[in-house]
Amino acid sequence: MQELFPSPSAGRFGRRQKRERGARIPVTVVTGFLGAGKTTLVKHFLQTPEGHGTAVLVNEFGEAGIDDALLRDSTEKTVLLGNGCLCCNFRSDLQMALHRMVVDRERGVIPPFGRVLIETSGLADPSPILTTFATDRALGGEFFVEAVIAVIAAADGIKTTGEYAEARRQIMLADRIVISKTDIADEDAAEVLTTRLRELNPRARIIAADYGRLDPAWITDSATARDAAAFVAEAAEIEHTDRVRSFTIIEDVAIAWEPFARAMETLIALRGADLLRVKGFLNVAGCKGPVVVQFVQHIAHPPVELAAWPDNDRKSRVVFITRDIGEREVRDLLAAVRALAAP
Repeated sequence: MQELFPSPSAGRFGRRQKRERGARIPVTVVTGFLGAGKTTLVKHFLQTPEGHGTAVLVNEFGEAGIDDALLRDSTEKTVLLGNGCLCCNFRSDLQMALHRMVVDRERGVIPPFGRVLIETSGLADPSPILTTFATDRALGGEFFVEAVIAVIAAADGIKTTGEYAEARRQIMLADRIVISKTDIADEDAAEVLTTRLRELNPRARIIAADYGRLDPAWITDSATARDAAAFVAEAAEIEHTDRVRSFTIIEDVAIAWEPFARAMETLIALRGADLLRVKGFLNVAGCKGPVVVQFVQHIAHPPVELAAWPDNDRKSRVVFITRDIGEREVRDLLAAVRALAAP
């Protein structure tokens, strides 16, 4: 787990280079349901030689940007596209960000980049992103969608695609599918899931990855790239799953670890199935850097202390994406456990 969040060590993209006139920049869209492992996959790719010179745009469903901060030490160009879902009202954010990046690159404000990677929200429908590139002529002149990669966890992939229309759409629109977290799933989980994925998308290439690691050429290969219009032609209307909500718990002062851990254990025991995703930074008393915590339903990832904070904000901030669990209930639980733990 320590390898998932190494100490910041990424260097610069290198000296500025003029790109060939008329050459369009490839765009890779990485999608996948909540907790599938998108950020881990992207982070490992950025640390490979093939990932150098990649600009990253991150969209998150929540008030605080966690994933973009985790990726910030891997590339100099990480842009957080607001809070919400790209399939709703953030297409304009995407357009503006890409246009601004082109202008800033030509002015020398940012380092050169030869690829753009968009990490979508776990609740995003990828088709409007593809529509954006197909309908914005200016963007179409600068960029082209090379591939849509969907990430799905081996252990709960069948359940996820069964319960959530968003997850099914992400799989159906993908060029390539990554089955993640095979190391913590049953031995035959990937094989069983592959059968289900073939039913949803018989044309996509499927590969399994442990800890987000796979051959970077599998991401950059353009052999199976499809025109964005083809995706759009297959698109149908989709609505967000009801009862899903997002909120952020923010703490201004350093917190004690034990009460937080015990409260989360209680929440997992009572409502684990409804904890779709919990992820954030904690300012834990006695720790030099922030402590990264992640929970996906009944699974608690081991906490990891980073070498340094990603920015000057030292507040604890944890994003909860839940089903029928409100912010007040979580805050009350934390307060109750802390009161019991107080001397």
